[in-house]
Amino acid sequence: MPEASAVYRLGLDVGGTNLRLGVFSDLALVEETRFQANYSAICKQYPPTQAWQTILQVTAEAIQPLLDKYTGIAAIGIGFPGFIDPNTGVLAQSPNLPGLREVNLGHDLSGLLGVNVRVENDANAAAYGEYCQLGQPAGGLLYVGLGTGVGAGLVVNGQVWAGHHGYALEAGHIIVVPEGRLCGCGNHGCVEQYASATGISQAYADLTGQTRTARDIAQAADSGDIDAQTVYADAGSKLAQMLASVLKVVDVENVLIGGGVAAAWSLMSAAFHQRLEHDLIPVLRGKIKVHITRSGDVAGMLGAALLAA
Repeated sequence: MPEASAVYRLGLDVGGTNLRLGVFSDLALVEETRFQANYSAICKQYPPTQAWQTILQVTAEAIQPLLDKYTGIAAIGIGFPGFIDPNTGVLAQSPNLPGLREVNLGHDLSGLLGVNVRVENDANAAAYGEYCQLGQPAGGLLYVGLGTGVGAGLVVNGQVWAGHHGYALEAGHIIVVPEGRLCGCGNHGCVEQYASATGISQAYADLTGQTRTARDIAQAADSGDIDAQTVYADAGSKLAQMLASVLKVVDVENVLIGGGVAAAWSLMSAAFHQRLEHDLIPVLRGKIKVHITRSGDVAGMLGAALLAA
């Protein structure tokens, strides 16, 4: 049973097909639950207004049992995919959630639940969670999350850098293949179309004519499937190409790779490091520490919870 006097924080990480909810005491995860919620499918099934109301109801339904159990929770943090204004909390657009524009999840959920809700870009939340778990490294942290899409966040001197409009570090939409695959953001050739789970699945389909999940493709690669190995190597190379460009601008010491696709890092690592070393400017070569997350994807929930508090 929760301690009556304990201070708890609640953080949500919105994924492609489910919500992950974590209750924290300081940095320690006290309880984690998952809730089936395919926001992308909802957005495709309903008109925008109906889709938004459905998303609100589903999210509130997921949260309420934890609020009932941990009565001391005073604020909720949510890591949400999309372009979020840090001053107003308004979601301008979400490339992977078609039709959602100019909506305010924090404001609307606060009204439903009676608890203050803060919404942060999901990659920013994960970046902050990883930064805190790494002991707040002085050299700063650039986080890259490889999931349904590719997100990134930058933390320097204990602060998430979101930029003036809140859309900084949208590194998943850096173009690595001119006139390449159409991306949900409207451009062509974004790294998200090659290094995310969705991109890996599409690359394999283009190469073989077979539709498989990124996880299945990774298993095939481990079993010797040359096409699967090629797709993952290309994903690693494209990721490094993007990172080399970003690092020339932000110049941090630590890069952390997270998200579900990072579980297959052994298939991407060689091509990644070869391309990164090639594309970095000479003065940065050998000075960048690349880490693979060991948080078990807890960082997104943790970062959201800490930022809300």
